[in-house]
Amino acid sequence: MATATGERAAMLDAIGGTPLVRLTRLADASAGEIWVKLEANNPTGSYKDRMALAMIEGAERAGRLSPGQTVVEYTGGSTGSSLAFVCAVKGYPLRIVTSDAFAVEKIRTMEAFGADVELLSSPEGITPQLIPRMMERAAEIVEEVDGYATDQFRNTDMIEGYRGLGREILEQLEGPPDAFCAYIGTAGCFLGVTREIKASAPSLHRVAVEPAESPALSEGRSGTHHIEGGGIGFWPPMLAQEDVDEVIAVPEAEAFAMVRRAAQEEGLISGPSTGANIAAALALARRLGPGRRVVTIQVDSGLKYLAGGLYAGQEPT
Repeated sequence: MATATGERAAMLDAIGGTPLVRLTRLADASAGEIWVKLEANNPTGSYKDRMALAMIEGAERAGRLSPGQTVVEYTGGSTGSSLAFVCAVKGYPLRIVTSDAFAVEKIRTMEAFGADVELLSSPEGITPQLIPRMMERAAEIVEEVDGYATDQFRNTDMIEGYRGLGREILEQLEGPPDAFCAYIGTAGCFLGVTREIKASAPSLHRVAVEPAESPALSEGRSGTHHIEGGGIGFWPPMLAQEDVDEVIAVPEAEAFAMVRRAAQEEGLISGPSTGANIAAALALARRLGPGRRVVTIQVDSGLKYLAGGLYAGQEPT
């Protein structure tokens, strides 16, 4: 997978090859099967390791990123943690723009890998204005330091990085699922996985998941919410209407409650976006019925959210 050599390649080669497991307690016999790709098994505990590696190595191959050049990104945290990991291994300085609206564990992880982190204040949560503010500040830093912008919302390299996740699902499931659902941020994972699976299974039902408090995909309006990793308040630039068969909007309280249920009933510890994924997958499995298979993603590890109120049973505020 990696192009680095020697010891540096060994760490990057730990990305991918994650387990695919079936949930056995959340869905009863009247529902279809729910399968979850355990992306928390990646080195930084997130599926974003795949996209970070793809973005950096795509830029290296194309000559867009020079040795020692500063990499710059705006991020809610998991992309930043993954880029910090990849940049540390490959020797690139990294500047990150993020916000106090996101989990403190993610910010500390970026700093632990050596990233220079700039925080924008957003005490009310993930507002419609936050991501554009972060993007604007990141663009300023690129100019200030002559940096390379990975610019995740417009970076097509990551889609190819996520196609590998789709191939793994097909191999591990020994055939295509009936439906795939995923929480939408950049839409890179959604596009990479669905394009790979749909190439061999044209009937795949592709379901985008978003927060009900900010239903930009389903209703064209935005709002403030607390499900990190998506719900950006606008259609991601790389996602077209024809890429999506259905949108399921999950209330943040339902996503938070599902996170706790999955941990206590299935032993699956994750974050709010995974809770939204599982809630949507459960709705799909009930609708499709026995004998059908729904695949979704464990986006990241719940260990990134222990400092907040998620596992204390607190509702998002």
